[in-house]
Amino acid sequence: MLKSLQFPLHSTQFFSLKPYPHLNFPQLPPRPNSPKPSILPLRAKSKTKELILGNPINPVPKGKYSYTVETLINNLSSISPRGSVARCLESFKNSASINDFVLVFKEFAARRDWHRALRLFKYMQRQVWCRPNEMIYAIMIGVLGREGLLEKCMDVFESMPAHNVARTVYSFTALVNAFGRNGKHETAIELLGSMKKERVIPSVLTYNSVINACVRGGLDWEGLLGLFAEMRHDGVQPDIVTYNTLLSACASRLLGDEGEMVFRTMNDSGVLPDITTHNLIVELFGKLGRLEKVSELLEEMANTGNMPDASAYNVLLEAHAKEGSIPKAITVFREMQEAGCTPNAATYSILLNLYGKQGRYDEARELFLDMKVSNTEPDVSTYNVLIQVFGEGGYFKEVVTLFHDMLDEKVEPNMQTYEALTVSCGKGGLRGDAKEILLHMNEKGIVPSPKAYTGIIEAYGQAALYEEAIVTFNTMNEMGSNPSVETFNCLINTYARGGMYKESEAAMRRMSEFGFERNRDSFNGVIEGFRQGGRYEEAIQAYVEMKNARCGPDERTLEAVLSVYCFAGLVEESEENFQEIKNLGISPSIICYSMMLAVYAKNERLDNAYSLLEEMVHSKKSNIVQAIGQLIQGDFDDESNWQIVDYVFDQISAQGCGFGMRFYNSLLEALWWLGQKARAARVLNEAFKRGLFPEVFRKKKLLWSLDVHRMWPGSTSTALSIWLNDLYQEFEDRTDLPHVTSVVIAHGKMERDSAVQESPTAKAVLSFLETNLPPSSFTFPGWNEGRLICQRKQLRELLTALKESSVESGKGKIITLSNSPLSYNATVGSSYPNGRRDRPNALDSDGTKTILTGTETELLPSVA
Repeated sequence: MLKSLQFPLHSTQFFSLKPYPHLNFPQLPPRPNSPKPSILPLRAKSKTKELILGNPINPVPKGKYSYTVETLINNLSSISPRGSVARCLESFKNSASINDFVLVFKEFAARRDWHRALRLFKYMQRQVWCRPNEMIYAIMIGVLGREGLLEKCMDVFESMPAHNVARTVYSFTALVNAFGRNGKHETAIELLGSMKKERVIPSVLTYNSVINACVRGGLDWEGLLGLFAEMRHDGVQPDIVTYNTLLSACASRLLGDEGEMVFRTMNDSGVLPDITTHNLIVELFGKLGRLEKVSELLEEMANTGNMPDASAYNVLLEAHAKEGSIPKAITVFREMQEAGCTPNAATYSILLNLYGKQGRYDEARELFLDMKVSNTEPDVSTYNVLIQVFGEGGYFKEVVTLFHDMLDEKVEPNMQTYEALTVSCGKGGLRGDAKEILLHMNEKGIVPSPKAYTGIIEAYGQAALYEEAIVTFNTMNEMGSNPSVETFNCLINTYARGGMYKESEAAMRRMSEFGFERNRDSFNGVIEGFRQGGRYEEAIQAYVEMKNARCGPDERTLEAVLSVYCFAGLVEESEENFQEIKNLGISPSIICYSMMLAVYAKNERLDNAYSLLEEMVHSKKSNIVQAIGQLIQGDFDDESNWQIVDYVFDQISAQGCGFGMRFYNSLLEALWWLGQKARAARVLNEAFKRGLFPEVFRKKKLLWSLDVHRMWPGSTSTALSIWLNDLYQEFEDRTDLPHVTSVVIAHGKMERDSAVQESPTAKAVLSFLETNLPPSSFTFPGWNEGRLICQRKQLRELLTALKESSVESGKGKIITLSNSPLSYNATVGSSYPNGRRDRPNALDSDGTKTILTGTETELLPSVA
């Protein structure tokens, strides 16, 4: 056990520096002789001009000072650099006291306005009615020292005797601090010696200034101990600042034993540590990898009767949280409770954040309930932590529940709360909740920040509510909340998902007008917008422009470029791009695998598709890729195994609606072109259950519509199949048909452009309708190129004819959705004799299914 610091009694034995010489202050150069006044003819005395003051640059808030002091500060702040201070102060001769001027100098010190302070000071030195006292001298030295004007500091200090102002501990300390803060620790030590020679007793503030200057200046540890011992020998008791300064030296120099001794000496002296002390101790032993030593010191404190407060344990908890060590953090938490120290809201916030960052949301929920049971009231920081971590974890609806709980507990949200809420609503597509939060802010008179507005815009964009998104953007500008890069990227990606590339380009131009540089997210959105609109050459050109702009592509960029080639049906280019992703050391995402399956199937390269599907099923790098591969080949069709699919889909949903739409579009593309149409319909219904594509099915009294403008060809065909079968069922159930039935294939400017019919989505719709319905069942109206419509009369005739044909064929539906068998040829791989692969869950010869043993128990933990 290390002992406390022991010092000898005589100062000559503990400080190694030589005795301080008399301080030789620098002498100012002699001023040149003033010219003699010239003899001028006497003139009549002119009338003094009235002083005209401008508006003060930084007026004093009313009520901060007395009327006299406020007026004095505002008047001095209003005069020009060549204006007269004398005329400005003329009216204050009988009203302003020297204490009023002290407040004036303190205000100029807070503003760091040393020019006006120095002009006023020099004027006052020449006056009798407002001659500066020692306090003003000390403030003036401090103002100049903060600006590094050390020569001027010395001028002010040396002028004190000439103006009959005694130099006491205040002026000496101010001068010591001025030199110390500017790295002149040798001069600070000399000033301390000169101070003693003038029989001015240093104060604790003086010694603290000298010690701090020496710590900054790199004085060795022995020298610092010498100053500390000298301080105690002179009868000056060290305070919390003294010990913290020494501890900061230990932390920066990694002096563990010395820091431990200082901490023990501090406790033995009865000086209670503060939050800075604990931060320094944790910093020191954290750098040394000995955080357990902090627990020992806190335990010693408690045993000696100095009970550490919650802040001491919180600092240690924070250190373990930064390391990501939940067991060590929980150990400290238990030690805290055993020591009788009650955890506060900050304690729980640290642990909740630690649980959330590591994805242990159940423990976070349990801890939050324990917090409430223990009567520790959550504060706004606690709720902000929970909202942040649950939002990042994809629990978007739970985030909104936390907000309502916060209001019920009468905890007032701050801007950080609103920003985290709207970001979660935007990512999760919770447009209704985002609108409710915005209304709440308006009722409170709170102007949303750019980040909060961006989250609301994204929430509307995820639901394809373009008008609401642009209205929110315009409102944002009107309210003076300037859009950020993220705001414009949000608009670009919102339009891109719907193939509205003209609007994306307009948002990009507006972004440049605001002075923002395009970044990776901007280009990714533009590429996807061109691809969705069928403008493949422009998409690749945007990618080339992105590389020319030195904006490095990311995984999403490579995925978007691959989707361009896959949409265009270019197999070799798709393979090359897919291989490039692998060559970069990136494991292709499930979206990339699904797109490659689709492009192979569309081009009847089934051997390649089956080989890739085999690679997916046996993937060791991604359990999601493995599970989706098994889903495609039918391994999870049974209800008992579908829960694995549910789990994977929930993991996908946690990544937000943007990723979710790309995932389901790509998966449906693969399923449809591989002939797995029944599974495609089931997967699309799972997407609807999770809040994706809310615009697809709309049913009103006068209009039933199918909106597929954000879908890819495979998901478009799947949605059309479900919709037409539902229409037929409604007709069978004798439901009143609407006046108009519509299929929406485009929004925005593309609605007025006949070129929209060349988009992939439009081609898929036209091809599907032509194949499965009589000619001219749905037609383009003259007033809109972005939708196909069918009037009630034509719809009734169509459904009647389809009913008759279905009765004859015995189908019972317009579109039959089934799963085509996946035929594995011998060329798939040499590991399967006779070209046959025994697939888990495949249909055996007797029609039963062989379930892969242990699939469920093996997959779930690894995905988690």
